[in-house]
Amino acid sequence: MKKSADTPTDEDVTALCGRVWDILVPARASYLAGVSPHYDEVFHEVAQRTEHAGSLGKTDIAALVVWKRLSAQTRWVTALLSLPDTHVRAVTERAVTAVRDTTVPRSEAARTGRGIIWELPGFRTGDALASAVLTAAAPHRMAVYDRRVQHALDTLGLTLTPTPGRYGRYMQLLDNLLEHDAARADGWTARDIDTALY
Repeated sequence: MKKSADTPTDEDVTALCGRVWDILVPARASYLAGVSPHYDEVFHEVAQRTEHAGSLGKTDIAALVVWKRLSAQTRWVTALLSLPDTHVRAVTERAVTAVRDTTVPRSEAARTGRGIIWELPGFRTGDALASAVLTAAAPHRMAVYDRRVQHALDTLGLTLTPTPGRYGRYMQLLDNLLEHDAARADGWTARDIDTALY
């Protein structure tokens, strides 16, 4: 790839990632210290059910809505609950398969999964709930995105625009951080980074 004058050098990227890791490691420790150890139980239960079933149902999505503290009194909830669970499971099964596909880069799997989940009511705008569903489907591969994550990224000087395809770009950004961790976060997953950003 040809580099332009605006393309950051490897040293620039490494330096930026180093500064980011200096903030992320203590931030995650602070998150873990300040959140009940039971807070993510709903998320873990949905992730375990998804692991076995290979799809998510309306009950799983409803549980994630509560976990993300979204309001369930919206039109899309009515539209989603009006669909047969078999239809919801058919769509989410395709999304689960996509995000678990380790033959493609994480960002591509995220983009594909996000594109599939878009078919359901409530998933056409914003990435918070969609990312929770996709992360429950592949908790060791995907990560949750929400406004807190966006604020943290902005604060750290990491660019993530709201243009279409944001979730795939978010996962690419996390991959870049994991690639340049300089042993500060040995063994971290993308999900570990999102909890630090939270």
